[in-house]
Amino acid sequence: MSVQIGASAPLINPDDFRSWILFEDERLLVVNKPGLIVCHPSKHGPWSSLIGAAREYLGLPTLHLVFRLDRETSGVVVLAKDSATAGRLQKAMQQRRVGKMYLAILAGQMAGAVTVDQPLGPDLESCVTVRSKVVAAGSPGAQTAVTHFEPLASGGGFTLVRVRTETGRKHQIRAHALWLGHTVVGDKLYGPDERLYLEFAQHGWTERHAALLPLPRQALHCAEIDLRPAHEPQVFRAPLAEELKNFCRERLGVNPEDL
Repeated sequence: MSVQIGASAPLINPDDFRSWILFEDERLLVVNKPGLIVCHPSKHGPWSSLIGAAREYLGLPTLHLVFRLDRETSGVVVLAKDSATAGRLQKAMQQRRVGKMYLAILAGQMAGAVTVDQPLGPDLESCVTVRSKVVAAGSPGAQTAVTHFEPLASGGGFTLVRVRTETGRKHQIRAHALWLGHTVVGDKLYGPDERLYLEFAQHGWTERHAALLPLPRQALHCAEIDLRPAHEPQVFRAPLAEELKNFCRERLGVNPEDL
């Protein structure tokens, strides 16, 4: 799918949406969301958000996001067709009975596996807004957050990592990567200059973004959601997004499909 890299959410083509579907039954719809697509409803109509497009596809007035992703994160998103299923799975998420595995490309070389156990809270020193950014440790109202990083391949000054989260805090992987001294490639908020985040929101992708960021969106992908700990039989997997595969081949010198 080709999308315009701008501040507004791109419109979703119905044929594209059908190709994103990983699983569907009478209770669930699971899709492989591309980067730059928003999950929640947008003022630009139903085809400008994932849940709006899903409602149109299903012909349902109501649909529930069990597990969502940031606009720039690609990968598995789980939606429930009824409130009972949504409530049960959302409770399982809160009780940490859902397995989540991500793939990310980090700037710098990560030598070995590491677990980050650092609470996350509002970044009171951020020039963006308190609500937008979080920081590891030392912040009032910080909440427990645990992230496991496992390097898979390195090259060209970058590392492809497998990430498992025990908690589901806002921006957890990106903030914990920064705490380790790494940034997620393409990250406008936790990357080389947090002002890029505001500039993108106002003006879309600019020459300054292109000069500072090697990708137009953050290199973070939800590769697996495991519902078996929540007494459901399914494990949903989404292959790494094509633009991230290409980055691995061109910049790291590795084919992620071989790992």
